[in-house]
Amino acid sequence: MGQSSVRREGARQGVPHARELGWDDSLYDGEGPRPDGASAGSAPADGGNGDGTGDGGGGDGGGDNKGRRKKGRKGGRGGTGRGRAKRGPWRILRWVAAGLSLLLLATAGAGYLYYRHLNSNIRSGERSNGASGLDKPAANSAGQTPLNILLIGSDSRADPENVKLGGSKDTAGNPPLGDVQMLVHVSADRKNASVVSIPRDTRVDIPECKDTVSGETFPATNAIINETLARGGPGCTLSTWEKLTGVYIDHWMTIDFAGVVKMADAIGGVDVCVNDNVWDRPLPGVPGGSGLKLTKGTHQIQGKQALQWLRTRHAFESDLGRAKAQHMYMNSMIRGLKSQSLFTDTPRLTGLAEAATDSLEVSEEISTVKKLFDLAMQLKSVPTNRLTMTTMPTVQDPQDVNHLIAAETDSRKMWAMLRDDVAFDSNGDKAESGKKKPAGSATKDPSSEPGDTGVIVRNGTGGAQSPVPRRAAEIASTLNGKGFTLAKADSQQSPQETSTVSYPSADLEGGAQAVAKALGIPLTSVKKSTDVSGVTLVVGADWRSGSSFPKEAEPEAGGVPDTADALNGAKKDACMDVYAPYRF
Repeated sequence: MGQSSVRREGARQGVPHARELGWDDSLYDGEGPRPDGASAGSAPADGGNGDGTGDGGGGDGGGDNKGRRKKGRKGGRGGTGRGRAKRGPWRILRWVAAGLSLLLLATAGAGYLYYRHLNSNIRSGERSNGASGLDKPAANSAGQTPLNILLIGSDSRADPENVKLGGSKDTAGNPPLGDVQMLVHVSADRKNASVVSIPRDTRVDIPECKDTVSGETFPATNAIINETLARGGPGCTLSTWEKLTGVYIDHWMTIDFAGVVKMADAIGGVDVCVNDNVWDRPLPGVPGGSGLKLTKGTHQIQGKQALQWLRTRHAFESDLGRAKAQHMYMNSMIRGLKSQSLFTDTPRLTGLAEAATDSLEVSEEISTVKKLFDLAMQLKSVPTNRLTMTTMPTVQDPQDVNHLIAAETDSRKMWAMLRDDVAFDSNGDKAESGKKKPAGSATKDPSSEPGDTGVIVRNGTGGAQSPVPRRAAEIASTLNGKGFTLAKADSQQSPQETSTVSYPSADLEGGAQAVAKALGIPLTSVKKSTDVSGVTLVVGADWRSGSSFPKEAEPEAGGVPDTADALNGAKKDACMDVYAPYRF
């Protein structure tokens, strides 16, 4: 038995030692602790020689293994079969460790290749390709900033799969439209999140945008918001949202019909509910329809059926109804994902990663798997009862009964809440119930007297509604009366939601702040901009009358307008009403 043990040891001479694979065999030789707890030089537990020979000399870690085995056979009981048998477990342990090292290296190599594969799936584009003049908001006292992500659902029929899922073969060659648009706002402290949808047929001001692929420049216009995707891509949609809301948007993500199906399959079943049997189908005089067909009650949907749910609008009466159905789906999906051990379910996790990277196009600054994963981790921390889904308050467009425009007062209140990072829900700590607006930059000393500061005043009260006539002239006159004798009204119309004071260089910052203070405009509305040549005041839609900027009540957590149709993420019994013609 002893001889057979020696032969087995000798048969392994061609195998690389553990230290060649990175295993530090010196830990078990000479000085230092041994795996059995005995110290170097101590007497072996079974009466060996205590000099590294005998039973205790069994570490065969170096290039002198043969010598050690001979010495062990000479001294005491070290040469017995029992001594060699005791050396065997340490050898086995070391070879197991070496094998594990190889396995880890191979796994790491495969993981790296898969990581590269996922990265190669991701398509990306420029974050913004239309000027909005907005800067990233200043960090809070803890160094945190809010996170704003624009989600865009494209109706592209650019490939056969999208035509198959979306129909309308006759529009296959048309530029894509952004039929679904949602802004996801995650608070700076990552304790709450708010989502705002804008219906696709809402008329807004679209800034000049340049398509970074074709190089084509699209002039500024006033049109429905879903056209932005065809006027320079997602970057133009983001710029339009920034212009409308005054909210800086960090990233965008787009997805098409086929992508929705892939993602819905990877996520798995999501519970949705209808209050009546529903069949969204073509009716006399009303073509189209998503094809959604469900009986009354709760159903678990995924894949193509999930796409039908998200696209249904006729059966849910309007685009406003469709937005509400989308909010129900998203809330239910998030609750489901939070309740599952997704990060310990490797097949599901890899399936979701594959689907996401293959289905989404993202803005370039988040175009790696790691950055998307980090983004997901920030969203994951928000509790479901601190998530609120809403739709921008709208009214019928006086220019076209088939279109909508923003309901000025209520929508302005929502944008202010987002800009000031105030929660849409009231489920947080009492300390969060009413966040104060950031104080803004410290006032700079003007580099000149008011009478030496040139000010251009523009009328920005138009946009969603007709501009107030002579508004720029009225405010220029007010400034003249306060000592700014060089203030002049400009004939250029610059519609925007909020009033701003812009300046082109640091030497004019103090003058711009002095203008804002003279009129009662918050210092947070004073911005540096390369789009102006001097101090420029735009009187926005939030200041349609009066000579002093109107003071608004501080926004309170949970103070979202009723017209926003808010839906909390913890509400499990939400159910869609069905428009009567589409019941069966």
